[in-house]
Amino acid sequence: MAALLTGLVSSTLYAQRTRQASLSAEKLAASVAPFFAAADLEALEDPLNNAAADAGGRILLIDAEGKVQLDTLSQLEGTRTSVPEAVTVLSGADSRSYGIHPMNENDHAALCAAAMVYDGEIIGAVLISTPVTELRQAIQEVESQLLTVFIVVAGAALMAALIFAFTLTAPIKALTRTIRRMGKGDLTARVDVQTSGELKELADSYNIMAEKIENFDQSRSQFVQNASHELKTPLATMKLLLENLIYQPDMPAELRAEFMQDMNNEIDRLSGIITDLLTLTQMDAEQTPLTLKTVDFTALCEETLHALQPAASKANLTLDDHLARNVSLMADESKLSQVVYNLIDNAIKYTPEGGKVIVNLHTDSRQAVLSVHDTGIGIPEKDVPHIFDRFYRVDKARSRETGGTGLGLSIVRQMVQLHGGEITVESASDAGSVFTVTLPVRKGDA
Repeated sequence: MAALLTGLVSSTLYAQRTRQASLSAEKLAASVAPFFAAADLEALEDPLNNAAADAGGRILLIDAEGKVQLDTLSQLEGTRTSVPEAVTVLSGADSRSYGIHPMNENDHAALCAAAMVYDGEIIGAVLISTPVTELRQAIQEVESQLLTVFIVVAGAALMAALIFAFTLTAPIKALTRTIRRMGKGDLTARVDVQTSGELKELADSYNIMAEKIENFDQSRSQFVQNASHELKTPLATMKLLLENLIYQPDMPAELRAEFMQDMNNEIDRLSGIITDLLTLTQMDAEQTPLTLKTVDFTALCEETLHALQPAASKANLTLDDHLARNVSLMADESKLSQVVYNLIDNAIKYTPEGGKVIVNLHTDSRQAVLSVHDTGIGIPEKDVPHIFDRFYRVDKARSRETGGTGLGLSIVRQMVQLHGGEITVESASDAGSVFTVTLPVRKGDA
């Protein structure tokens, strides 16, 4: 840009100088042509000397043969000239010609020739020679100033570019360092980017992803610990019972039968845990396809209530229902039945004697809503957010007494989500619980 602009300035100044010199030479050639044709050179000496002084240079009158007839410096008179500009004009190739020639190492001269025409014929040429040292110095000064300006601008631009590059790359470097830390196993690593725009969104998205990965890793570790503990407990109980049977061969038959029954119960419990674990694993791996068909949700709830009525009666509980008629939806009947059964069964298990379990079902054009309300022991507020976590128990001792594995509600939530629905809970200690399942009503054929 500096070189281009300098070249444009130089070209402009030289073009302006050329136009001025050419106009002066043509005007002078037209005025001296009659005198030159009459060979009255004496009459031209004073005007040419004055013109040369005004131009600050030298003027030569050259005849048609290329011989210098008049030189304001009286040095080249009578000699022939081979100056290209004069030759061009005398040959008729152009009426005027301009050029710059070096005089020595430091000085240059501008030569401008114009044809002297008299009666339609070229009778000679006027050659004006003027020094261009001042012009060249002016151009060099302009070049120097432009170069200085562009150096300053380039330096400022470079500095601004470096600052901008640092500002742009610093968040990326911070994000890269954080990713490397996470790659080395530090799942608590978070990126703190003090910026805005797309980089801020990228950093926030990364932090959200990192938090989810950390939570997933913690959940996985907790799941492994809980699973190990849950599997170890029935095994330890069975081992203890077996040791008693082995080391007490004369054990009374009634006690032996009781021990064998306890072992059978622990085996059933262990089998239930393994079955639930396999179910959750399949759902996590999305290997549990839904067999969708039109399901009479009302009839399904009625059948489940009928199946659980003996358990409610045994616990001296009242089992009420308020079911809307003819509620149908597209669902997997087996999995939907398991959802309803688990929720009502849990309500019965955790409701004290004399309590009540109420099942409600209603629908609109878009969704079906099932709620199971009990007057049981309730769930403490601090435990409500974790109630659907795997192996989570509010009262571990009571849960084991009722035969729970701590996986039932996790399975219920997974199955509800597979159907595109959601499950929520409202509860407080000693105030009962309300589990609400919302499922989309999808119409179609089986």
